[in-house]
Amino acid sequence: MKLSEKITALRKAAGMTQEALAAACYVSRQSISKWEADIALPETEKLLILGELFHVSMDVLLRDDRTLDAVRDMHRCGSNAVLDKKQEIYEGILIKESVTDDTIIDLIHVHKVELWNAGGRPKYWTALYFTCDIGDFPERISRVMAPKVDTGANWFVDFKSGNVKYVVFKDKILNYQIGNQAQKASVCSECRQMGISEEQMNWPE
Repeated sequence: MKLSEKITALRKAAGMTQEALAAACYVSRQSISKWEADIALPETEKLLILGELFHVSMDVLLRDDRTLDAVRDMHRCGSNAVLDKKQEIYEGILIKESVTDDTIIDLIHVHKVELWNAGGRPKYWTALYFTCDIGDFPERISRVMAPKVDTGANWFVDFKSGNVKYVVFKDKILNYQIGNQAQKASVCSECRQMGISEEQMNWPE
């Protein structure tokens, strides 16, 4: 099933007009018409919007051999999707290369993608700015974090939920209340033991 056919099917299943989908994607109605006619392809940023809007993974959208059977929560899609969306519990940045199982990405809502020059191997890191409404997300992502890198340091992902900051390694979850300096100092101490530099601990709160 082609991407063009999937966009058409998803739009119609959600009860959206081409004009409504165009507004949600910040493009013209003509652009939607071209996507659905297989004349033009959406840019990466627009694909991310489509995936979030219709609750469909990039894998399902982009692979012709995948059908729409994997579409989640179709009843929540449509022009009211933003209003109906579940409260997103966690928000942060995930380096795609830091996980060993890409299916974890299906659990998150990716809002922006950046390529960071890592200056080593791999040369570039793919940074995913995300939110997630899965309650046990820290436990799930901890299971798929990659082991140590060549330098001896460990991969980690940091994100927050409300006033709680999480720092998650392979099979290890650390957290502290933002503003509690004693708790933060304890977490940073454990991070140093995991090979994390002071610079890397300047994470946003």
